[in-house]
Amino acid sequence: MKKATPVGNQGVTDLSGSGDITCERMLASLSNGVIATDRDGRIVFINPQAGEILKLNVNRVMGAYIPDVLPMTGPLVIKCLETGKPHLGHHILGKSVSLVVNITTIRKGGQPLGAVCCLQGMDEFEHSARKLASYQRQNMELQAIFRSSSDGIWLCDSAGTVLNINPTSETFNGIRARDIIGRNVAALVAEGLFDRSATLEVLETKRQVSISQYVKRTEKYLLVTGTPVFDDEGNLSLVVINERDMTQLNTVREQLEEHRQVTEKFKDELTSLSMQELKEEGIVAVSEAMRETLRVASRLARLEASNILILGESGSGKGLLAKFIHKNSRRGRMPFIQINCAALPETLLEAELFGYEKGAFTGAATQGKAGLIEIAQGGTLFLDEIGDLPLSLQAKLLKYLDDSEVLRLGSVKPRQIDCKIVAATNRDLEALMRAKKFRQELFYRLNTFTLRIPPLRERAEDIFELVHFFLRKYNRAYRQKKRISPETIDLLLSCPFPGNVRELKNILEQAVVMSEQETLNALPVKRGGETLALRSVGTTRDLVSAKLNDHVVATEREVFRRTLLVCKSTREMAARLGVSQPTIVRKLKKLGLTFPVMQK
Repeated sequence: MKKATPVGNQGVTDLSGSGDITCERMLASLSNGVIATDRDGRIVFINPQAGEILKLNVNRVMGAYIPDVLPMTGPLVIKCLETGKPHLGHHILGKSVSLVVNITTIRKGGQPLGAVCCLQGMDEFEHSARKLASYQRQNMELQAIFRSSSDGIWLCDSAGTVLNINPTSETFNGIRARDIIGRNVAALVAEGLFDRSATLEVLETKRQVSISQYVKRTEKYLLVTGTPVFDDEGNLSLVVINERDMTQLNTVREQLEEHRQVTEKFKDELTSLSMQELKEEGIVAVSEAMRETLRVASRLARLEASNILILGESGSGKGLLAKFIHKNSRRGRMPFIQINCAALPETLLEAELFGYEKGAFTGAATQGKAGLIEIAQGGTLFLDEIGDLPLSLQAKLLKYLDDSEVLRLGSVKPRQIDCKIVAATNRDLEALMRAKKFRQELFYRLNTFTLRIPPLRERAEDIFELVHFFLRKYNRAYRQKKRISPETIDLLLSCPFPGNVRELKNILEQAVVMSEQETLNALPVKRGGETLALRSVGTTRDLVSAKLNDHVVATEREVFRRTLLVCKSTREMAARLGVSQPTIVRKLKKLGLTFPVMQK
């Protein structure tokens, strides 16, 4: 046997003198298929293994143009001949065969003579690859991820056929993998396994799709994301589906919402429990109507609501409620600016609200002046008696509410201002609108949130607490120790108080200062132009000489009179006193008592 010697620069061994071992026999003995072409892409050699793998008649294809014989591999061979670049590890998926193809050029003196194509069956390739430790390790890791994922995972081919699903998906959908693998997802939708398929939508759109899916069998709601996988040629080859159980997330969301509602309730309860602290600020809320007003005000304060309109009669405490909203908001440490819109003439009011520049008008300060809206930056502006705001200023105020910008008098440069607006009035704004004295758009802008303070005559339960609050306050202020008798309390409970809390406050202050007795038995309460005073309590002789029935009737009359002050109907009185409604009607008629007429 002659020694093999290299031929040219190609490193090809010359075996022509090695007896019966020829290149043709060597190529014919390979386990892989080999096809060689000339520089024009015509087949000049094909070994038996290639014919067997591709199901070709070797003799018939000799000299044929390779793309005509192999429509998927042939174009790659021509491209290799044109560019000189090899194609290595290319995966060819045909109807009856799956191959790994390596294509390289045959050269001589640096010039291409043709191309050689090496074919290997995918099964054989995978079998060899599985023996590699790295492949086994990677496969184990991928299987662990696939089976252990808390998300459901589906793998489908480009036709929508299920290739695999993981155990989590079996649980989500109430199915078994062996019953699903190999079936088309379109058939599963038709059978009603689920209402829609992300796989079908991915196949249609060629892009990632996320849908909400209802699984009838398990009654679960799933968030399903389908992701397309493309091959080297840009063709869709696989669809990967991820499923996440939204049923549990929805339950958690509902629980969080329940906790939020409980928290809000606790906050409201804490507001109720802190009513004692509110008394220190002059706010008394024993009646349910007033407590509800404060609960709503507290909520608006926590939520940083603006454009709040407080309605109530004069003296009912609108200013105190505005301060309560400011103090309980996140702006509580910022300025609280109050202005009475009825207290200043129009020209001065405009300058006070919006400010002015130097020389804006005769008598203006030489350095100009910031308006109250500017001073309230970051805090709260309280516009009391907003119903008395002149029409010309209503337009400017509306512009600020729309743009949050203030333009000083004499200035052309607006200033950005952020402050909470709280307005109050004792007037009927809707009637003013009808009379063209209040701008409709301003009313709706200010009336985003409305709070109504009930008059004192509608919350008799608060009178008792207010009396003792003011009595303590003025005793400390004037260093007195005045007390109030139950009979005097009864007198106050029967008063309509057209001036509301302010009137009650003035009555008690005057009584503490002017009364020479420690026990207040007479109060300067005006009714019909006269000052009312309590009658002296009868003597012991009068009490003894009176008949028992007279005492019973007097006591009964007093009980019914007090109940009339806190009840609005005979049914409510019956429930409070524990008797029937007909009994209440009969007793009222007998005692000559009726419900007091509430002043409007």
